[in-house]
Amino acid sequence: MHPTTPAAADTASQQPSSSGSGSSAASHAAAPTSASGNGMQPPITATAATAAPVVAVPPSGQNDSTTAPATAKGMSSSSPLTAAAAAAAAAATSNAAAAAPSTAASLAPSSSSTEAASYEETHVHAVYESIAPHFSATRYKPWPVIADFLTSLAPGSIGFDVGCGNGKYLGVNPGVHMLGSDRSASLVRFARDHGGVERSQDVAVADGLSLPFPEGRADFAICVAVIHHMSTRERRREAVRALLDCVRKPPDGQSGGGEILVYVWALEQSGSRRGWDEGTEQDLLVPWVMKQKKEKKEKKTKTKAKAAAADQEGKDAAGIAEEGKESAPGPAVAPSEITYQRYYHLFRKGELEEDVEAVGGKVVRNGYDKDNWWVVASRCS
Repeated sequence: MHPTTPAAADTASQQPSSSGSGSSAASHAAAPTSASGNGMQPPITATAATAAPVVAVPPSGQNDSTTAPATAKGMSSSSPLTAAAAAAAAAATSNAAAAAPSTAASLAPSSSSTEAASYEETHVHAVYESIAPHFSATRYKPWPVIADFLTSLAPGSIGFDVGCGNGKYLGVNPGVHMLGSDRSASLVRFARDHGGVERSQDVAVADGLSLPFPEGRADFAICVAVIHHMSTRERRREAVRALLDCVRKPPDGQSGGGEILVYVWALEQSGSRRGWDEGTEQDLLVPWVMKQKKEKKEKKTKTKAKAAAADQEGKDAAGIAEEGKESAPGPAVAPSEITYQRYYHLFRKGELEEDVEAVGGKVVRNGYDKDNWWVVASRCS
């Protein structure tokens, strides 16, 4: 988590793509990587549930911005960024996350950088790895503000989509060259193939705080629904700084230069079904609910003799009647629900602009769009 996966539906309604798993965090058959360089592998926060409440998380503390090295694969041999991506790939580690229920005791992000990264691994990256196919299926329509930004770019422009999710923005403007990255290797596979056989995308698995791209070369960068997955303000600001570092500086004493577009969830959502607004906790665990169908139990009518015979042939009849009794027919089983809890920081009005300016950026324009705050920013000269 895409490294990186705007206000997505609690279940699966259409919203801008993210990950990432952004912190987020694309590759040819790349493997998932760990969220931090500490070797910790927290569990996926998957729990069976009949209800999926939003859980408030105590406000996170400040910390330094140490993060894991990126994994970069699948860059085309002709890409000018291949060397940088390959160097990042050499430092990456593989992580196979194991499913286990989350507990309320582990909800609060720590002020420690290592623990904050580990927290995001559990409540962001591992979640997006688990829900990637379902998530990708709900992210297919580009949002107008983002599409307008991309189509306004000059032909031949080069830029990045950090937290590209399934890659739905990579082909919006065929006249520009975009390289995508995401923290989720599973989403990266979707992004790679998003353009079809004739237009395989240049993508990499990379953490949003340790990007494999050279500084000051890009004409633009977008980061949609990623930075709100960072669990401390310092890490959120470092993510903005990493984006600004990617784009060109304006000429001395002049305006211009490269621009970044950032989208985050808004605290002010009083008009939405969520009803969040001023006074709501800004740090939340928001559920993603997936229904899993179970096969109906077959009617069991085998006697003890038949059961013994089946047992000898491989014990392939689950729930065989014991002691010669017949099993009662099982009722149809309703689809079970698996709930994954994703961490979000809800940005209050003006907070994103503060973060941009705090790391040396200049707000060019900003706005509110469907429960999200967005800014277009450039580097200060």
